[in-house]
Amino acid sequence: MLRSYHCGALNENHSNEEVTLAGWVQKIRNKGFIVWIDLRDRFGITQLVFDDDRTPKIVYKKCLKIGREDVIQIKGKVIKRESKNSKIATGGIEILVKELTVLNAAKTPPFTIENQTDGGDELRMHYRYLDLRRTPVRENIIFRHKVTMAIRNFLSKADFIDVETPYLIKSTPEGARDFVVPSRMNSGQFYALPQSPQTFKQLLMIAGFDKYFQIVKCFRDEDLRADRQPEFTQIDCEMTFVEQEDVLLQFEDMIQYLFKEIKGVELNDFPRMTFKEAIEKYGNDKPDIRFGMTFGELNALAQNKGFNVFDSKELVLGIAVSGGADMTRKEIDRWLEWVKKPQIGAEGLVWVKCNKDGSYKSSVDKFFTQDDLAQWAEVTGAQPGDLIFVMSGEAQTTRIKLSALRMEIAEQMGLRKPNEFAALWVTDFPLLKWDKENERFHAMHHPFTSPKKEDIGLLNSDPGKVMANAYDLVLNGNEIGGGSIRIHNTELQEKIFGLLGFTKKEAQEQFGFLMDAFQYGAPPHGGIALGLDRLVAILGGSETIRDFIAFPKNNNGRDLMIDAPTVLEDAQLEELYLKSLPKNPSIKK
Repeated sequence: MLRSYHCGALNENHSNEEVTLAGWVQKIRNKGFIVWIDLRDRFGITQLVFDDDRTPKIVYKKCLKIGREDVIQIKGKVIKRESKNSKIATGGIEILVKELTVLNAAKTPPFTIENQTDGGDELRMHYRYLDLRRTPVRENIIFRHKVTMAIRNFLSKADFIDVETPYLIKSTPEGARDFVVPSRMNSGQFYALPQSPQTFKQLLMIAGFDKYFQIVKCFRDEDLRADRQPEFTQIDCEMTFVEQEDVLLQFEDMIQYLFKEIKGVELNDFPRMTFKEAIEKYGNDKPDIRFGMTFGELNALAQNKGFNVFDSKELVLGIAVSGGADMTRKEIDRWLEWVKKPQIGAEGLVWVKCNKDGSYKSSVDKFFTQDDLAQWAEVTGAQPGDLIFVMSGEAQTTRIKLSALRMEIAEQMGLRKPNEFAALWVTDFPLLKWDKENERFHAMHHPFTSPKKEDIGLLNSDPGKVMANAYDLVLNGNEIGGGSIRIHNTELQEKIFGLLGFTKKEAQEQFGFLMDAFQYGAPPHGGIALGLDRLVAILGGSETIRDFIAFPKNNNGRDLMIDAPTVLEDAQLEELYLKSLPKNPSIKK
């Protein structure tokens, strides 16, 4: 070994011990007659000391040539510091260096390798291997490891078996766009990278494995955001002979275990909320329930009062902002302008101040009495000192816009605290959603989701009303997982494929292997897939998954460090039976 200890191991109990350390040069402080160097590795920092009196002359001269991020090895004696540093584990000692070896000299880094760096996002992604040396980034990756190991331990103890499934599979028309892989040995044919191991885990249940899990890479070729990556990691699970409640309780236990094990936080039992309730109360199916501001429907109270902005609209909704009555008119106007941003697209807001004396002041006093406004306050749950914001329009879009306003207000008011956690299950999703443009149904989750038993008869008469045996796990306003009880018989699966627009031939070509398997004793089964990246980020106090991925892509899906994706040479294209097309000018490198 090139070292006897790592850089976070030594303390005053090691005084006078001869040691060997190796690592990177973090910081150099030269006082003219004495030089201190902070030596860093994954485990911590140890201070080295060189001086004219105690350090061999040749070693002292050599240390003067050392630069930041040089990789060095030293031998020396552990001595007590005169001035201790309580901020680091090794702060009570330093190493009086007797031997110094430069293992690899480093160029000056393009940004400082410090907790607070001067490097921008693009620069740090280009030199990601340097960024990973910074303590906060490194700690994020180590934190991800701890979460992953805790998950593996929990599932293994619960009799789940870790099974790998293929990465080279066949493309399917449902869901997001596939990443495709040309096959050299099968000319003109392509594999697809899996968006999920869905069919394989169902086949494992048919094979009798009973409980399966896999922490697995998945791939979706879709537009990206800060919390999306083209390749991401799922905690993929499936169970045999279970009903919905069994799956919910199993993975509720897992999340509670993780929070206790990793954060020392006790989570209460997760509330249940139907999809319909989530949309009506919060405007979306992944509500953040850590704060109030639930929607109050005001149609019966606000319409037919002569105010055309409300009278002509399908829905009138309000939310109560706690303590908002203290807002100045200028502050209120900022919110009025915020909702008009193109990303939101609202025409405006009506506001009502609930004064502490029990009176009301609004932007629509001309049309509504004090009694009217008092009823608004009752429906929205507003108290004296609160502010009511009201929005109107088409039902679906109004809920979406008011939901965006609710979340932004909560963000600005500090209500979305990273150290507070609230999880819930959202259930009773529609099985199908109607695509008006293409005049066809799409699966709300995926085509293998079972309808609720009591709704199966509606598949023939009114498929749009069929509820799915599906569920999503929501944490702090983020969907961190989703699953369902699966279809396990051929007849019902064929029926669903037909409703989704598949001909029998198309269904057989795409999923014949699964429907064939159903005929050989397929047990009832169900499962869930949880987003590891997002779960780790929330546990780590962030909503950006990129912070917890060692080598992430940027928002254009590019790896700036290795410069991928890239163009293939013509010879390679020919070998794969591919042809290069002119570059799309809209694509940014």
